Amino acid sequence: MSNRRLFWQIVEKIESSINRAEYPAGSRLPPERELAEKLNVSRPTIREAIIALEVRGRVEVKTGSGVYVLESKNNNSSSTQVNAFEVTQARALIEGEVAAMAATTITDDELAQLKQTLIAMENNTHIEKADKEFHQIIANATRNSAMILSVENLWALRSSTSEIINDYANVCNKDNAQTIAEHSAIYEALKSKDSTQARIAMHQHFNRLINTLFDAAEARALEEIRRNNSEKRGLYSLENILKTSASN
Repeated sequence: MSNRRLFWQIVEKIESSINRAEYPAGSRLPPERELAEKLNVSRPTIREAIIALEVRGRVEVKTGSGVYVLESKNNNSSSTQVNAFEVTQARALIEGEVAAMAATTITDDELAQLKQTLIAMENNTHIEKADKEFHQIIANATRNSAMILSVENLWALRSSTSEIINDYANVCNKDNAQTIAEHSAIYEALKSKDSTQARIAMHQHFNRLINTLFDAAEARALEEIRRNNSEKRGLYSLENILKTSASN
């Protein structure tokens, strides 16, 4: 949670600087190292913030040149209109096919790397990092640049708005044992070179996540109803009215 909040604060600080024309359109942002020192965060945090800003359409990363500020648009970027359900559904569809393709091309070395992410999750060691690496390894195993880029962009969308960040924060890692079981099923399908089962296992993984997101949304809605009813109960109860009358 703290890492997510820190990450989002950095995104907002850089975007605020862009909005104030501290970094005008067409200009190049300071180097990663300089931004990290200025904002007192790690370089990986800056790197992730830049990815999110790129998804939001605020900057463009030019390999070998730097990060450049884009012209501000009056309308909101498409990323701000995306929600956690849409991101997860898209991931399920795309990563299902990624897993099916990877089953025919994955190497023994990549399978060993996948196994290490499972061990890390079982040991509760950098669970989120291990989760991301698991999916990235599978994408890389396709040898398809478009597939790899699609998965990277979907991961970036997970951090593109505070709403998506908070939604994922409320559901991720709440059942680490189940996540490990699902990742293990995907791993076994890939190890067996079974494209059909790899697709099914990946779909089952994301289907559970989507349902967990719905459960969290329902819980928040119920809590809001309870809070509103509690306020109304206090306002309209006869006991409260009588106490008020007696005090007068």
